[in-house]
Parts: sequence; structure tokens; C-alpha cells
Amino acid sequence: MNGPNEKISALIITYNEIGYIEKCIESMVFADEIVVVDSYSTDGTFEYLENHPKVKVIQRPFENFTDQKSFALRQASNDWVLFLDADEVLTPKLQNEIQHTINSGTQKNAFWFYRTFMFKDEKVFFSGCQTDKNYRLFRKSKVAFAKDKIVHETLNVIGESGTLKTKLIHYSYKDYSDFKGKILKYGRMKAIESLRKGRRFSYAKLVIKPIWKFFNYYIIRLGLLDGFKGLVLSYIHARGVVEHYKALKALETETRTSTAPIKTILERAA
Repeated sequence: MNGPNEKISALIITYNEIGYIEKCIESMVFADEIVVVDSYSTDGTFEYLENHPKVKVIQRPFENFTDQKSFALRQASNDWVLFLDADEVLTPKLQNEIQHTINSGTQKNAFWFYRTFMFKDEKVFFSGCQTDKNYRLFRKSKVAFAKDKIVHETLNVIGESGTLKTKLIHYSYKDYSDFKGKILKYGRMKAIESLRKGRRFSYAKLVIKPIWKFFNYYIIRLGLLDGFKGLVLSYIHARGVVEHYKALKALETETRTSTAPIKTILERAA
């Protein structure tokens, strides 16, 4: 089915990723092409990408994660695709494993990557990170992003999947405000997704769900063993749930009081 010397396309979507994107790009230079879809960054990300000799950068307005990643996937020239987030970095060992895998004649169409989560420059061992994995390597012809997910996008795979042995490095936590901003943004987008699916706000969920989220990350998923890092991460994840239900309540109120169509309200919220 496949043989040696398989070509691979590396893809990323970005918005204001300076301080992250440099390490990510440099860890992907072994790829046959690097395509980045940028949502009109204002912090120098676009200029860095535009001046990088190995990168093709396309600017496109951001609607949601699934839409942007689906567009990026269509830009890949090769069937094998490596799709990273801008705050993820491949180690040399993982680079070698990726190249060996795609040239091995594998019958698998997609591969999970486990990730090592970094809190600034320190590893997080627990807080839910011990089971954290995502699809990052796959055949373009055998996958599609689920259209009903606009955040924490889901990849649908035709055929068998595998898991690589080497972990990906995930530099998600640069500082408190940066990580908090990401989680709150996800919460707001999750509210749009929930309203589209007919889910409704309730005060009970606003109270119970964040408490459960904190308990799950800090106690069940052993965040307390990460010390202060685990406390901060568990708290921010719980705040994201609060933001989700606050945004959902605001959207429900707007759909009841506005004369605009629901579709227009949701597009404006995104």
C-alpha cells in the first residue's frame, strides 16, 4: 500500500503565537512542506511565518477550530499529514519515529500522540495530563473533522488507528493570563456548540459542573500531586466551565430578545 520515501505535509493554525510558534516550526522542518493558516495575528506571528523559507502561510478569518483546521487540511499536498498546535514541539526522537512510521508500509490510517504537558518550563505529571492524547499524524484521504464540534475538534478516521511511543511536548501554559484566556475562549465557543445542539442553561449546572470539574482534575486525576501547578490548572479548567454556562445563558437571552435569526446570533458570537 505504501512504501519508503513517503512525503508528509505539516500543518498548523495560528493566532498570536509568537513565543510558541518558533519552536514548533523548527521541530517540523523535516516535513516536505509546512502550511500555516493564520487568523490575522497582530503580534508578529504572521511576519515570522512569512519570512521563514520553509513555510507557506495563508491568512484567513477564524470562524471556529473545526472550520479552520478543515480548511488547513485541504491545503496539504501530500496524503500523510502531521497536524500540530502552535504550542506543541516534536523531539528529535519523535521526528524519527514519525518518519519511520510513514515509511514502514503501515496499514494504519491515523496515529494518537500522548503529550507531555509543560507548566512554563516544568513538567506536569498528573492533573489529567497522564491520559492526554490526540490524533496528530494521519492520512488526509482517510479522515475528516466532525462538523458538529467547533472546539476540542474531533477527527473521524476510516480504518485502524495506532499510537506512537514517543510523547509530544505541549507548552500550553506560558503564564496564568495566557492559559486562562485560552480556557475561557474554549468555554465561550463550547456555549455556541451547546446552543446549536439544543442544550439549555440551568443554574444547577452553573454551580455543580464547575465544582465537579475542579474535583475531577484536582482529586480524581491527581492534580494535588502536582502541587501549586495542579491547583492552578484545576481552578482554570473549572473557570472554563463557568464561562461556558455564563455564555450559554447570554446567548439564550439574546435569541429570545433579538429579532436577528439564531444563525446570525451564533455567527456573531463566534
